[in-house]
Amino acid sequence: MTRASRWYDIITVNIFYLGLTTLTQTFVPLVLPLLVQKFVGETQQGTYFGRMRLWALMTALLAQALMGMLSDRSTLRWGRRRPFILAGALLVLVVLVAIGFTAQMHGMVGYGALFVLYVLLQFFSNTAHSAQQGFIPDLVPEERRGRFSGVKALFEVPIPVVLVSFTIARLIGAGDMWSGLLLLMGVIFLTMLLAMFVPEEPLQTTPPPLDWQPFMRLLLMTSFFTAVILLMGEVVVWSGRWLRGVESVLVLAVIMGLVGLAAMIVAVVLGVGGSAWLSLGAKKTRILSAFVWWIISRLAFLVSVTNLAGFVLYFLQARLGFTRESAAGPASQMMMLVGVFILLSALPAGWLVDRVGRKKIVAWSGLIAALGTGVTLFAINLTLVFVGGSIIGIATGIFYTASWALGTSLVPKDEAGRFLGISNLAGAGAGAVGAYIGGPLADFFTRYTPDAPGLGYVVIFAIYGVLFLLSTLLLAKVQESVG
Repeated sequence: MTRASRWYDIITVNIFYLGLTTLTQTFVPLVLPLLVQKFVGETQQGTYFGRMRLWALMTALLAQALMGMLSDRSTLRWGRRRPFILAGALLVLVVLVAIGFTAQMHGMVGYGALFVLYVLLQFFSNTAHSAQQGFIPDLVPEERRGRFSGVKALFEVPIPVVLVSFTIARLIGAGDMWSGLLLLMGVIFLTMLLAMFVPEEPLQTTPPPLDWQPFMRLLLMTSFFTAVILLMGEVVVWSGRWLRGVESVLVLAVIMGLVGLAAMIVAVVLGVGGSAWLSLGAKKTRILSAFVWWIISRLAFLVSVTNLAGFVLYFLQARLGFTRESAAGPASQMMMLVGVFILLSALPAGWLVDRVGRKKIVAWSGLIAALGTGVTLFAINLTLVFVGGSIIGIATGIFYTASWALGTSLVPKDEAGRFLGISNLAGAGAGAVGAYIGGPLADFFTRYTPDAPGLGYVVIFAIYGVLFLLSTLLLAKVQESVG
Protein backbone atom coordinates (compact mmCIF):
# COMPACT_ATOMS: atom_id res chain seq x y z
CA MET A 1 0.00 0.00 0.00
CA THR A 2 1.35 3.43 -0.89
CA ARG A 3 -0.59 5.21 1.88
CA ALA A 4 -0.30 4.58 5.61
CA SER A 5 -2.08 1.47 6.83
CA ARG A 6 -5.46 2.00 8.52
CA TRP A 7 -7.26 -0.21 11.03
CA TYR A 8 -10.00 -1.23 8.59
CA ASP A 9 -7.63 -2.37 5.82
CA ILE A 10 -7.43 -5.83 7.38
CA ILE A 11 -11.22 -6.06 6.96
CA THR A 12 -11.65 -4.60 3.48
CA VAL A 13 -8.82 -6.71 2.05
CA ASN A 14 -10.50 -9.92 3.30
CA ILE A 15 -14.23 -9.18 3.57
CA PHE A 16 -15.20 -10.52 0.13
CA TYR A 17 -14.16 -14.02 1.24
CA LEU A 18 -17.24 -13.87 3.47
CA GLY A 19 -19.46 -13.33 0.42
CA LEU A 20 -17.77 -16.09 -1.59
CA THR A 21 -17.97 -18.70 1.17
CA THR A 22 -21.56 -17.77 2.03
CA LEU A 23 -22.37 -18.45 -1.62
CA THR A 24 -20.71 -21.87 -1.50
CA GLN A 25 -22.23 -22.83 1.86
CA THR A 26 -25.69 -21.91 0.59
CA PHE A 27 -25.53 -23.64 -2.78
CA VAL A 28 -23.62 -26.91 -2.37
CA PRO A 29 -25.39 -28.44 0.64
CA LEU A 30 -28.76 -26.64 0.33
CA VAL A 31 -29.99 -24.93 -2.84
CA LEU A 32 -28.60 -27.29 -5.49
CA PRO A 33 -29.71 -30.56 -3.85
CA LEU A 34 -33.22 -29.24 -3.21
CA LEU A 35 -33.74 -27.82 -6.70
CA VAL A 36 -32.28 -30.87 -8.44
CA GLN A 37 -34.54 -33.09 -6.34
CA LYS A 38 -37.55 -30.99 -7.28
CA PHE A 39 -36.77 -31.09 -11.01
CA VAL A 40 -35.79 -34.74 -11.53
CA GLY A 41 -37.22 -36.61 -8.53
CA GLU A 42 -35.64 -38.75 -5.83
CA THR A 43 -34.79 -41.68 -8.12
CA GLN A 44 -32.49 -39.57 -10.34
CA GLN A 45 -31.33 -36.78 -8.03
CA GLY A 46 -27.84 -38.15 -7.39
CA THR A 47 -27.06 -38.65 -11.08
CA TYR A 48 -28.17 -35.19 -12.14
CA PHE A 49 -26.59 -33.52 -9.12
CA GLY A 50 -23.30 -35.23 -10.02
CA ARG A 51 -23.45 -34.08 -13.63
CA MET A 52 -24.01 -30.50 -12.60
CA ARG A 53 -21.15 -30.57 -10.11
CA LEU A 54 -18.72 -32.10 -12.62
CA TRP A 55 -19.13 -29.47 -15.33
CA ALA A 56 -19.46 -26.55 -12.93
CA LEU A 57 -16.30 -27.45 -11.02
CA MET A 58 -14.21 -27.88 -14.14
CA THR A 59 -15.51 -24.53 -15.37
CA ALA A 60 -14.56 -22.99 -12.02
CA LEU A 61 -11.02 -24.34 -12.27
CA LEU A 62 -10.44 -22.93 -15.73
CA ALA A 63 -12.15 -19.61 -14.95
CA GLN A 64 -10.01 -19.03 -11.89
CA ALA A 65 -6.80 -19.74 -13.80
CA LEU A 66 -7.77 -17.60 -16.81
CA MET A 67 -9.09 -14.62 -14.85
CA GLY A 68 -6.13 -14.78 -12.49
CA MET A 69 -3.78 -14.41 -15.47
CA LEU A 70 -5.80 -11.49 -16.84
CA SER A 71 -6.06 -9.65 -13.51
CA ASP A 72 -2.29 -10.04 -13.04
CA ARG A 73 -1.83 -8.02 -16.22
CA SER A 74 -4.67 -5.53 -15.78
CA THR A 75 -3.74 -1.85 -16.20
CA LEU A 76 -7.23 -0.49 -15.46
CA ARG A 77 -7.45 2.75 -13.46
CA TRP A 78 -9.22 1.07 -10.51
CA GLY A 79 -6.35 -1.33 -10.06
CA ARG A 80 -5.65 -4.92 -11.05
CA ARG A 81 -8.11 -6.75 -8.78
CA ARG A 82 -11.10 -4.56 -7.92
CA PRO A 83 -12.59 -4.35 -11.44
CA PHE A 84 -12.69 -8.16 -11.64
CA ILE A 85 -14.30 -8.42 -8.19
CA LEU A 86 -16.91 -5.81 -9.10
CA ALA A 87 -17.78 -7.36 -12.46
CA GLY A 88 -17.79 -10.91 -11.10
CA ALA A 89 -19.96 -10.05 -8.10
CA LEU A 90 -22.53 -8.08 -10.12
CA LEU A 91 -22.85 -10.91 -12.64
CA VAL A 92 -23.25 -13.39 -9.76
CA LEU A 93 -26.17 -11.29 -8.48
CA VAL A 94 -27.82 -11.39 -11.92
CA VAL A 95 -27.46 -15.18 -12.06
CA LEU A 96 -28.86 -15.58 -8.54
CA VAL A 97 -32.00 -13.67 -9.54
CA ALA A 98 -32.37 -15.96 -12.54
CA ILE A 99 -31.92 -19.04 -10.33
CA GLY A 100 -34.66 -17.71 -8.07
CA PHE A 101 -37.03 -17.77 -11.04
CA THR A 102 -35.98 -21.30 -12.04
CA ALA A 103 -37.27 -22.47 -8.65
CA GLN A 104 -40.75 -21.97 -10.09
CA MET A 105 -40.04 -24.29 -13.05
CA HIS A 106 -40.59 -28.02 -13.29
CA GLY A 107 -39.04 -31.08 -14.91
CA MET A 108 -36.07 -31.15 -17.25
CA VAL A 109 -36.72 -27.61 -18.45
CA GLY A 110 -36.07 -26.39 -14.92
CA TYR A 111 -33.02 -28.65 -14.56
CA GLY A 112 -31.56 -27.46 -17.88
CA ALA A 113 -31.98 -23.81 -16.89
CA LEU A 114 -30.42 -24.48 -13.48
CA PHE A 115 -27.52 -26.36 -15.08
CA VAL A 116 -26.61 -23.46 -17.37
CA LEU A 117 -27.05 -20.88 -14.62
CA TYR A 118 -24.95 -22.81 -12.10
CA VAL A 119 -22.08 -23.17 -14.59
CA LEU A 120 -22.28 -19.41 -15.21
CA LEU A 121 -22.39 -18.82 -11.46
CA GLN A 122 -19.15 -20.76 -11.06
CA PHE A 123 -17.50 -18.83 -13.90
CA PHE A 124 -18.46 -15.42 -12.52
CA SER A 125 -17.78 -16.20 -8.85
CA ASN A 126 -14.35 -17.54 -9.74
CA THR A 127 -13.67 -14.44 -11.81
CA ALA A 128 -14.07 -12.48 -8.59
CA HIS A 129 -12.34 -15.12 -6.46
CA SER A 130 -9.20 -15.17 -8.60
CA ALA A 131 -8.85 -11.40 -8.17
CA GLN A 132 -9.62 -11.50 -4.44
CA GLN A 133 -6.74 -13.92 -3.90
CA GLY A 134 -4.32 -11.28 -5.20
CA PHE A 135 -4.99 -8.64 -2.53
CA ILE A 136 -2.72 -9.97 0.23
CA PRO A 137 0.33 -10.74 -1.95
CA ASP A 138 -0.15 -7.46 -3.85
CA LEU A 139 -0.69 -5.05 -0.96
CA VAL A 140 0.30 -6.47 2.41
CA PRO A 141 3.94 -6.34 3.62
CA GLU A 142 5.53 -9.67 4.54
CA GLU A 143 5.67 -8.87 8.24
CA ARG A 144 1.87 -8.33 8.41
CA ARG A 145 0.63 -11.17 6.22
CA GLY A 146 0.16 -13.51 9.17
CA ARG A 147 -2.40 -11.19 10.77
CA PHE A 148 -4.19 -10.57 7.49
CA SER A 149 -4.28 -14.30 6.75
CA GLY A 150 -5.76 -14.97 10.18
CA VAL A 151 -8.66 -12.61 9.48
CA LYS A 152 -9.00 -14.22 6.04
CA ALA A 153 -9.47 -17.60 7.76
CA LEU A 154 -12.27 -16.16 9.92
CA PHE A 155 -14.12 -14.83 6.88
CA GLU A 156 -13.60 -18.11 4.99
CA VAL A 157 -14.75 -20.65 7.59
CA PRO A 158 -16.55 -19.91 10.88
CA ILE A 159 -18.37 -16.65 10.16
CA PRO A 160 -20.07 -17.71 6.89
CA VAL A 161 -21.03 -21.20 8.12
CA VAL A 162 -22.60 -19.75 11.28
CA LEU A 163 -24.31 -17.03 9.23
CA VAL A 164 -25.81 -19.55 6.79
CA SER A 165 -26.86 -21.96 9.53
CA PHE A 166 -28.81 -19.41 11.56
CA THR A 167 -30.27 -17.28 8.75
CA ILE A 168 -30.32 -18.52 5.16
CA ALA A 169 -30.75 -22.21 6.04
CA ARG A 170 -33.72 -21.45 8.27
CA LEU A 171 -35.45 -19.51 5.48
CA ILE A 172 -34.82 -22.28 2.95
CA GLY A 173 -35.85 -24.91 5.52
CA ALA A 174 -39.17 -23.10 5.93
CA GLY A 175 -39.72 -23.31 2.17
CA ASP A 176 -38.86 -19.65 1.49
CA MET A 177 -36.18 -20.03 -1.19
CA TRP A 178 -36.53 -16.48 -2.46
CA SER A 179 -35.88 -14.89 0.94
CA GLY A 180 -32.82 -17.08 1.39
CA LEU A 181 -31.46 -16.05 -2.01
CA LEU A 182 -32.18 -12.36 -1.37
CA LEU A 183 -30.30 -12.51 1.91
CA LEU A 184 -27.40 -14.24 0.15
CA MET A 185 -27.42 -11.51 -2.51
CA GLY A 186 -27.33 -8.85 0.19
CA VAL A 187 -24.24 -10.46 1.77
CA ILE A 188 -22.45 -10.68 -1.59
CA PHE A 189 -23.30 -7.09 -2.54
CA LEU A 190 -22.28 -5.63 0.82
CA THR A 191 -18.97 -7.52 0.97
CA MET A 192 -18.19 -6.57 -2.64
CA LEU A 193 -18.94 -2.91 -1.84
CA LEU A 194 -16.58 -2.96 1.14
CA ALA A 195 -13.87 -4.59 -1.00
CA MET A 196 -14.01 -1.54 -3.28
CA PHE A 197 -12.42 0.47 -0.44
CA VAL A 198 -9.18 -1.51 -0.71
CA PRO A 199 -6.43 1.07 -1.46
CA GLU A 200 -5.36 -0.47 -4.74
CA GLU A 201 -3.61 1.53 -7.46
CA PRO A 202 -3.17 0.86 -11.19
CA LEU A 203 -0.28 -1.26 -12.38
CA GLN A 204 2.52 1.18 -13.21
CA THR A 205 4.66 -1.03 -15.44
CA THR A 206 3.73 -2.56 -18.78
CA PRO A 207 3.22 -6.31 -18.31
CA PRO A 208 5.18 -8.73 -20.51
CA PRO A 209 3.43 -10.56 -23.37
CA LEU A 210 0.84 -13.05 -22.14
CA ASP A 211 2.16 -16.61 -21.98
CA TRP A 212 -0.72 -18.95 -22.80
CA GLN A 213 1.25 -22.15 -22.24
CA PRO A 214 0.34 -22.63 -18.53
CA PHE A 215 -3.37 -22.17 -19.27
CA MET A 216 -3.31 -24.50 -22.29
CA ARG A 217 -1.51 -27.09 -20.19
CA LEU A 218 -4.20 -26.77 -17.51
CA LEU A 219 -6.92 -27.05 -20.18
CA LEU A 220 -5.37 -30.27 -21.45
CA MET A 221 -5.10 -31.71 -17.93
CA THR A 222 -8.69 -30.73 -17.14
CA SER A 223 -9.98 -32.35 -20.33
CA PHE A 224 -8.13 -35.58 -19.55
CA PHE A 225 -9.33 -35.68 -15.94
CA THR A 226 -12.92 -35.01 -17.04
CA ALA A 227 -12.74 -37.83 -19.60
CA VAL A 228 -11.55 -40.26 -16.90
CA ILE A 229 -14.40 -39.26 -14.56
CA LEU A 230 -16.96 -39.63 -17.36
CA LEU A 231 -15.64 -43.10 -18.20
CA MET A 232 -15.76 -44.28 -14.57
CA GLY A 233 -19.28 -42.94 -14.23
CA GLU A 234 -20.34 -45.05 -17.20
CA VAL A 235 -18.73 -48.11 -15.61
CA VAL A 236 -20.94 -47.66 -12.53
CA VAL A 237 -24.09 -47.16 -14.61
CA TRP A 238 -23.33 -50.20 -16.78
CA SER A 239 -22.60 -52.35 -13.72
CA GLY A 240 -25.93 -51.35 -12.21
CA ARG A 241 -27.79 -52.44 -15.31
CA TRP A 242 -26.00 -55.78 -15.32
CA LEU A 243 -26.59 -56.47 -11.60
CA ARG A 244 -30.14 -55.24 -11.11
CA GLY A 245 -31.48 -58.79 -11.29
CA VAL A 246 -29.61 -59.81 -8.10
CA GLU A 247 -32.22 -60.50 -5.41
CA SER A 248 -30.07 -60.28 -2.27
CA VAL A 249 -29.88 -56.67 -1.10
CA LEU A 250 -26.72 -57.40 0.89
CA VAL A 251 -24.93 -58.98 -2.08
CA LEU A 252 -26.03 -56.12 -4.30
CA ALA A 253 -24.79 -53.53 -1.80
CA VAL A 254 -21.40 -55.21 -1.48
CA ILE A 255 -20.83 -55.67 -5.22
CA MET A 256 -22.02 -52.22 -6.26
CA GLY A 257 -20.12 -50.67 -3.37
CA LEU A 258 -16.92 -52.34 -4.55
CA VAL A 259 -17.60 -51.23 -8.14
CA GLY A 260 -18.14 -47.63 -7.00
CA LEU A 261 -15.04 -47.71 -4.82
CA ALA A 262 -12.92 -49.13 -7.64
CA ALA A 263 -14.26 -46.50 -10.07
CA MET A 264 -13.37 -43.66 -7.69
CA ILE A 265 -9.90 -45.09 -7.03
CA VAL A 266 -9.22 -45.41 -10.76
CA ALA A 267 -10.47 -41.85 -11.35
CA VAL A 268 -8.23 -40.53 -8.57
CA VAL A 269 -5.07 -42.44 -9.51
CA LEU A 270 -5.41 -42.28 -13.29
CA GLY A 271 -6.71 -38.71 -13.28
CA VAL A 272 -3.83 -37.35 -11.22
CA GLY A 273 -1.17 -39.60 -12.77
CA GLY A 274 -2.24 -38.74 -16.31
CA SER A 275 -2.47 -35.03 -15.53
CA ALA A 276 1.03 -35.08 -14.04
CA TRP A 277 2.37 -36.88 -17.09
CA LEU A 278 0.75 -34.34 -19.43
CA SER A 279 2.13 -31.42 -17.43
CA LEU A 280 5.58 -32.66 -16.40
CA GLY A 281 6.42 -35.41 -18.86
CA ALA A 282 7.12 -39.07 -18.14
CA LYS A 283 10.68 -38.60 -16.87
CA LYS A 284 9.92 -35.82 -14.42
CA THR A 285 6.78 -37.60 -13.22
CA ARG A 286 8.95 -40.57 -12.23
CA ILE A 287 11.57 -38.38 -10.58
CA LEU A 288 8.93 -36.49 -8.62
CA SER A 289 6.78 -39.52 -7.87
CA ALA A 290 6.53 -38.52 -4.18
CA PHE A 291 4.80 -35.27 -5.20
CA VAL A 292 2.41 -37.12 -7.53
CA TRP A 293 1.50 -39.67 -4.85
CA TRP A 294 0.96 -36.82 -2.38
CA ILE A 295 -1.63 -35.32 -4.74
CA ILE A 296 -3.30 -38.72 -5.18
CA SER A 297 -3.46 -39.19 -1.40
CA ARG A 298 -4.74 -35.63 -0.99
CA LEU A 299 -7.41 -36.10 -3.64
CA ALA A 300 -8.64 -39.33 -1.99
CA PHE A 301 -9.23 -37.40 1.24
CA LEU A 302 -10.82 -34.39 -0.50
CA VAL A 303 -13.18 -36.57 -2.57
CA SER A 304 -14.61 -37.87 0.69
CA VAL A 305 -14.92 -34.70 2.73
CA THR A 306 -16.23 -32.63 -0.19
CA ASN A 307 -18.98 -35.06 -1.13
CA LEU A 308 -20.06 -35.87 2.40
CA ALA A 309 -21.02 -32.20 2.47
CA GLY A 310 -22.63 -32.31 -0.98
CA PHE A 311 -24.84 -35.31 -0.21
CA VAL A 312 -25.58 -34.64 3.46
CA LEU A 313 -29.08 -33.27 2.74
CA TYR A 314 -30.05 -36.38 0.75
CA PHE A 315 -28.51 -38.59 3.45
CA LEU A 316 -30.57 -36.96 6.20
CA GLN A 317 -33.74 -37.28 4.14
CA ALA A 318 -33.19 -40.95 3.33
CA ARG A 319 -31.59 -42.11 6.57
CA LEU A 320 -33.52 -40.15 9.23
CA GLY A 321 -36.75 -39.42 7.38
CA PHE A 322 -36.58 -35.64 7.02
CA THR A 323 -38.81 -34.07 4.39
CA ARG A 324 -37.27 -32.05 1.55
CA GLU A 325 -37.00 -28.58 3.06
CA SER A 326 -36.89 -29.69 6.70
CA ALA A 327 -33.49 -31.34 6.08
CA ALA A 328 -31.96 -27.96 5.16
CA GLY A 329 -31.66 -26.81 8.78
CA PRO A 330 -29.93 -29.94 10.14
CA ALA A 331 -27.70 -30.14 7.05
CA SER A 332 -26.55 -26.57 7.59
CA GLN A 333 -26.06 -27.13 11.32
CA MET A 334 -23.87 -30.13 10.55
CA MET A 335 -21.80 -28.03 8.15
CA MET A 336 -21.50 -25.36 10.83
CA LEU A 337 -20.11 -27.92 13.29
CA VAL A 338 -17.67 -29.19 10.66
CA GLY A 339 -16.51 -25.64 9.94
CA VAL A 340 -16.06 -24.73 13.61
CA PHE A 341 -14.05 -27.87 14.33
CA ILE A 342 -11.92 -27.32 11.22
CA LEU A 343 -10.98 -23.93 12.62
CA LEU A 344 -10.37 -25.25 16.15
CA SER A 345 -8.14 -28.09 14.99
CA ALA A 346 -6.17 -26.35 12.23
CA LEU A 347 -3.93 -24.24 14.50
CA PRO A 348 -3.01 -27.02 16.99
CA ALA A 349 -2.25 -29.22 13.99
CA GLY A 350 0.49 -26.79 12.95
CA TRP A 351 2.10 -27.22 16.38
CA LEU A 352 1.84 -31.01 16.09
CA VAL A 353 3.34 -31.01 12.59
CA ASP A 354 6.44 -29.23 13.86
CA ARG A 355 6.90 -31.72 16.69
CA VAL A 356 5.63 -35.06 15.39
CA GLY A 357 6.19 -34.80 11.64
CA ARG A 358 4.09 -33.95 8.60
CA LYS A 359 3.41 -37.45 7.28
CA LYS A 360 2.35 -38.90 10.61
CA ILE A 361 -0.17 -36.13 11.24
CA VAL A 362 -1.62 -36.42 7.72
CA ALA A 363 -1.96 -40.18 8.27
CA TRP A 364 -3.81 -39.67 11.53
CA SER A 365 -6.22 -37.23 9.87
CA GLY A 366 -7.36 -39.95 7.47
CA LEU A 367 -7.93 -42.42 10.30
CA ILE A 368 -9.87 -39.88 12.39
CA ALA A 369 -12.02 -38.89 9.39
CA ALA A 370 -12.83 -42.56 8.71
CA LEU A 371 -13.92 -42.93 12.35
CA GLY A 372 -16.21 -39.89 12.04
CA THR A 373 -17.71 -41.29 8.85
CA GLY A 374 -18.39 -44.60 10.62
CA VAL A 375 -20.21 -42.81 13.44
CA THR A 376 -22.34 -40.95 10.88
CA LEU A 377 -23.13 -44.13 8.95
CA PHE A 378 -24.45 -46.00 11.98
CA ALA A 379 -26.17 -43.00 13.56
CA ILE A 380 -29.73 -43.65 14.67
CA ASN A 381 -30.51 -40.03 15.45
CA LEU A 382 -29.43 -36.51 14.54
CA THR A 383 -27.22 -36.11 17.61
CA LEU A 384 -24.96 -38.96 16.51
CA VAL A 385 -24.84 -37.53 12.99
CA PHE A 386 -23.60 -34.26 14.51
CA VAL A 387 -21.01 -36.15 16.56
CA GLY A 388 -19.73 -37.87 13.41
CA GLY A 389 -19.63 -34.56 11.56
CA SER A 390 -17.66 -32.94 14.38
CA ILE A 391 -15.06 -35.73 14.27
CA ILE A 392 -14.77 -35.28 10.50
CA GLY A 393 -14.31 -31.54 11.05
CA ILE A 394 -11.45 -32.14 13.48
CA ALA A 395 -9.79 -34.49 11.00
CA THR A 396 -10.24 -32.03 8.14
CA GLY A 397 -8.66 -29.14 10.02
CA ILE A 398 -5.68 -31.33 10.85
CA PHE A 399 -5.49 -32.51 7.25
CA TYR A 400 -5.56 -29.04 5.69
CA THR A 401 -2.65 -27.88 7.85
CA ALA A 402 -0.48 -31.00 7.73
CA SER A 403 -1.12 -32.04 4.12
CA TRP A 404 -0.21 -28.64 2.71
CA ALA A 405 2.93 -28.52 4.85
CA LEU A 406 3.87 -31.95 3.46
CA GLY A 407 3.17 -30.94 -0.14
CA THR A 408 5.22 -27.76 -0.03
CA SER A 409 8.22 -29.79 1.13
CA LEU A 410 7.98 -31.98 -1.99
CA VAL A 411 7.83 -29.26 -4.65
CA PRO A 412 11.11 -28.06 -6.21
CA LYS A 413 11.42 -24.46 -5.07
CA ASP A 414 12.50 -23.16 -8.46
CA GLU A 415 9.38 -24.62 -10.15
CA ALA A 416 6.71 -24.21 -7.49
CA GLY A 417 4.40 -22.26 -9.80
CA ARG A 418 4.38 -24.99 -12.41
CA PHE A 419 3.04 -27.50 -9.90
CA LEU A 420 0.16 -25.31 -8.75
CA GLY A 421 -2.09 -26.32 -11.64
CA ILE A 422 -1.84 -30.02 -10.79
CA SER A 423 -2.63 -29.52 -7.10
CA ASN A 424 -5.53 -27.17 -7.94
CA LEU A 425 -6.87 -29.77 -10.35
CA ALA A 426 -6.97 -32.24 -7.47
CA GLY A 427 -8.96 -29.78 -5.37
CA ALA A 428 -11.55 -29.16 -8.08
CA GLY A 429 -11.61 -32.81 -9.12
CA ALA A 430 -12.61 -33.89 -5.61
CA GLY A 431 -16.18 -32.69 -5.92
CA ALA A 432 -16.47 -33.98 -9.47
CA VAL A 433 -15.18 -37.52 -8.78
CA GLY A 434 -17.30 -38.16 -5.72
CA ALA A 435 -20.51 -36.62 -7.07
CA TYR A 436 -20.44 -37.84 -10.66
CA ILE A 437 -19.62 -41.44 -9.70
CA GLY A 438 -21.41 -41.53 -6.36
CA GLY A 439 -24.66 -39.94 -7.55
CA PRO A 440 -25.69 -42.70 -10.01
CA LEU A 441 -24.72 -45.30 -7.40
CA ALA A 442 -27.10 -43.80 -4.84
CA ASP A 443 -29.88 -43.56 -7.44
CA PHE A 444 -29.43 -47.23 -8.35
CA PHE A 445 -30.36 -48.31 -4.82
CA THR A 446 -33.21 -45.79 -4.61
CA ARG A 447 -34.79 -47.38 -7.70
CA TYR A 448 -34.08 -51.07 -7.14
CA THR A 449 -34.10 -51.48 -3.33
CA PRO A 450 -37.19 -49.53 -2.21
CA ASP A 451 -37.50 -51.74 0.87
CA ALA A 452 -34.14 -50.44 2.13
CA PRO A 453 -34.56 -46.65 2.16
CA GLY A 454 -31.35 -44.70 2.35
CA LEU A 455 -29.17 -47.70 1.43
CA GLY A 456 -27.61 -45.91 -1.54
CA TYR A 457 -26.36 -43.02 0.60
CA VAL A 458 -25.09 -45.45 3.24
CA VAL A 459 -23.11 -47.23 0.49
CA ILE A 460 -21.53 -44.07 -0.93
CA PHE A 461 -20.78 -42.69 2.55
CA ALA A 462 -19.08 -46.02 3.31
CA ILE A 463 -17.03 -45.59 0.13
CA TYR A 464 -15.98 -42.14 1.27
CA GLY A 465 -14.93 -43.65 4.61
CA VAL A 466 -12.76 -46.21 2.82
CA LEU A 467 -11.21 -43.42 0.72
CA PHE A 468 -10.21 -41.66 3.95
CA LEU A 469 -8.35 -44.84 4.94
CA LEU A 470 -6.88 -45.13 1.46
CA SER A 471 -5.53 -41.58 1.69
CA THR A 472 -3.56 -42.71 4.73
CA LEU A 473 -2.31 -45.92 3.11
CA LEU A 474 -1.12 -44.06 0.00
CA LEU A 475 1.25 -41.99 2.13
CA ALA A 476 3.57 -45.01 2.13
CA LYS A 477 4.41 -43.97 -1.46
CA VAL A 478 5.35 -40.44 -0.36
CA GLN A 479 8.98 -39.96 0.60
CA GLU A 480 9.63 -36.67 2.39
CA SER A 481 12.48 -35.63 0.10
CA VAL A 482 12.71 -34.78 -3.60
CA GLY A 483 14.79 -37.34 -5.47
